Amino acid sequence: MKQAVNGCGYVNVVFSGMKKEDIRLSDWNRILIGDNPAEFLLEVFIRTLLIYLLLLVILRLLGKRMNGQVTNLELAVMLTLGAIVSPAMQLPDRGLLAGATGLVCALGFLRLTNMVGFKSRKAEKKIQGTGTILVRDGLIQLEAMSSNLVSRQQLYAVLRGSNIYNLSKVKRLYLEAYGMFSIFPEEEDRPGLSVLPPTDDEVRGIYRPAESDLLACSRCGQTVPARPAPDLCPNCEASHWQKAVL
Repeated sequence: MKQAVNGCGYVNVVFSGMKKEDIRLSDWNRILIGDNPAEFLLEVFIRTLLIYLLLLVILRLLGKRMNGQVTNLELAVMLTLGAIVSPAMQLPDRGLLAGATGLVCALGFLRLTNMVGFKSRKAEKKIQGTGTILVRDGLIQLEAMSSNLVSRQQLYAVLRGSNIYNLSKVKRLYLEAYGMFSIFPEEEDRPGLSVLPPTDDEVRGIYRPAESDLLACSRCGQTVPARPAPDLCPNCEASHWQKAVL
């Protein structure tokens, strides 16, 4: 971009771009260095080092939560940090002070919103959200699953990862505000819906035979006696049943 002063004293901004005939695959100087002089590579190194050190300080001040599972607020700050540091490291016409100011502002915003959330329960719910019950006493909460865009396969994968293979073994399963799952198992062994893949017959041998003859709704996990043969699920009105397992 160039600036030129016309006869009336106004500044005209002229954008100078490369012509297509100037773009050649053999032009390694342009590909590797661009329009900047080679000395700018050393400046990029210095900029990156300074921003990196400052970013380490900012992340340390942001707290331990940034090193673990993050909330939506912390995720927003992380994305903001990436947008802040990139121009300050790579663009020759951008100074470091602007990037440093942005990092300090991001730190201040997070500290301020955390303070507001700490002092106001209502503000905390608005900013960070709340946990949601996805499984209650072995029954899938279909409305909560739908509103949080969680599929049954995702739910089953989480349970299998916690060595739970029967839905009735779940007292509560929460989707936390920061996106993680918390599982509280049921102490009593009860027949319920299998969460193992139906196509893997070999691994399904881990189940113990159920003492009672029950069927489990494949949609929500509700169990009912196999006789007389059930029609619709009393909980979700689905009509697909599986043999309940232990």
